[in-house]
Amino acid sequence: MNLDTYPFSDAQVSERIAAYIEKGNPYMDEQAEYRFILSCIDLTTLEGSDNRQVVEALCQRAIDFKDDARQIPSTAAVCVYPPFAAIAKEKLKGKGINVACVAGAFPAGQSPIEVKLAEVRYALEQGADEIDMVISRGKFLEGNYQEVFDEIKAIREVCAKARLKVILETGELKTADNIYKASQLAIAAGADFIKTSTGKIAVNATLESFLVMLDAIKNHYEKTGKMVAMKPAGGISDPETARHYVAILANVLGDKWMNNHYFRIGASRLANKIFDKIQ
Repeated sequence: MNLDTYPFSDAQVSERIAAYIEKGNPYMDEQAEYRFILSCIDLTTLEGSDNRQVVEALCQRAIDFKDDARQIPSTAAVCVYPPFAAIAKEKLKGKGINVACVAGAFPAGQSPIEVKLAEVRYALEQGADEIDMVISRGKFLEGNYQEVFDEIKAIREVCAKARLKVILETGELKTADNIYKASQLAIAAGADFIKTSTGKIAVNATLESFLVMLDAIKNHYEKTGKMVAMKPAGGISDPETARHYVAILANVLGDKWMNNHYFRIGASRLANKIFDKIQ
């Protein structure tokens, strides 16, 4: 499988990030941006201690953000483990908030493809609208790109109408070139979203990995006209940092991506802080 190498140096990436943050988001003022960010959050709980009460409370949080009088949106989705999909689906019924599930041997990806597919099918049967899968990083790092591609494609086929977010776990891929190649691979295999991280390792979303992935999306769009969505996740916990991601998104991909169909943020701590900023 032929994958392009990343065309920018680390120094160029840093310079571009600084320039985009300084320029800011040309499409929204600060208050509009806070509302946009809230509308793009996948409100998430992915803990071993999760239970019905935790998931129902999370869903209620997502619902309670919405305030039509103040033009405040709810979050885009609630993201949970597959056993809680049906609970979330029932709690969010009629609220316009999607149910996302991590599935396919999240977070390590270290299971046979048959097991991964079975878990994805289960999540969908339980009511998941979106699937967040993770690639096999070990296979990718040993250069077995075709098998990684085939696994993503197999899960894509099972997902049918559900939207598929493909997590690269950029903190384990480490280099810009690896992240760029993994992005291309995921897009070619049918990802609706490419996503930075599981939130389960030491290094999660970074502005650098985010920009590299946006460059892959832009390159694909310029070649094919097909828009692919983007989701940074893990460690984005304050409004200022979230706005930096949005500024980079706006400057690289433009206005077409400034909606929650093409942009999400995976977060649990960020939503309340963003809500408190809205006037």
